[in-house]
Amino acid sequence: MVKMVSIRMASPYGAGVFAGDRSRQPSETELALAEHQGKYMATIARRLAHG
Repeated sequence: MVKMVSIRMASPYGAGVFAGDRSRQPSETELALAEHQGKYMATIARRLAHG
């Protein structure tokens, strides 16, 4: 059996959470990764918008 206590999900599209039947909530690590990726994308979008 697989014990999924501290898994970290990500894909080529970015951070993710394996929830299955929605009984699992995102870990602090997964939330931090998602926040970092969001800030990074906002920085890129800002640079593209302002030349």
